Amino acid sequence: MTLREWSLLGLLAVLWGGSFVFAEIGLRELAPPWLVLSRLAFAALALQLVMRLAGTTIAMSPALFGRFLVMGCLNNVVPFSLIVWSQTAIEGSLAAILNATTPFWMVLLAHFLTADERATPQKFTGIAIGWGGVVVMLGPGLLAGLGQDLLPQLAVILATLFYAFSGLYARRLRDVPPVAGAAWQLTASTTVMAPLVLLTQPFPALQTLAPLTWAAVLALALASTAFAYVLFFRILRTAGPTNLMLVTLLIPVTAVILGGLVLGERLSGEQVLGMALILAGLAVIDGRVLRPIGALLGR
Repeated sequence: MTLREWSLLGLLAVLWGGSFVFAEIGLRELAPPWLVLSRLAFAALALQLVMRLAGTTIAMSPALFGRFLVMGCLNNVVPFSLIVWSQTAIEGSLAAILNATTPFWMVLLAHFLTADERATPQKFTGIAIGWGGVVVMLGPGLLAGLGQDLLPQLAVILATLFYAFSGLYARRLRDVPPVAGAAWQLTASTTVMAPLVLLTQPFPALQTLAPLTWAAVLALALASTAFAYVLFFRILRTAGPTNLMLVTLLIPVTAVILGGLVLGERLSGEQVLGMALILAGLAVIDGRVLRPIGALLGR
């Protein structure tokens, strides 16, 4: 990758790592469903505006919008809701570390559900190492039974499974222009989330929300969702999906750093060890870290 692509990848990791911090701030005054709806709605409006300004159009049909609805539920509505709910009980840095297990699900699902992305022994080794990290992190909760922190952590892991399914389903939208795809996906997500929230949740007292809460919501929607999606598709187009996968190595690091700097969060020894194993598993799956080592050993 070029220096510019590495810079964009780092910026994307900061934006997505920051989403956990922004969500934690927003949750101080907003219920999880309202925070998720605000994120989706503001991001959808922003990307629809970008699409209009760029003159990007697609031939929308009921069938295509149905695909966006499915994609929106898999990639936004369900995982966003699970992760934000989890952050009412666990810190954002911990949620970010568990969120890094998404590629493990991707490798497994692609191996069993597709014909062209079979997993190699190296990838299975990486999965084993990574899930070892998950077990280390969940270990205290598992030993204590269904404690107060175990269910929220399991919710994040369930969210990563939905992310993985969305990655496979996205193949059905591969011909849609990137910004238009992101805009309509978020629009479809908003149409699903809005009635659910409006019919089941009391309306928040917007006039009493602190300026910091508004800033966190807007940053979550505009920076960590709308702008992040534009960066995502930009890197995908120029550097390819394999290089883009490296962002999963960086998000937990940026989330932990930002959580410590902004919110004063600290990780336990088990969480640090678990994060190290998850990152090691991702590195093994990616393979590029191992190539120089293999070259040295082969001399």
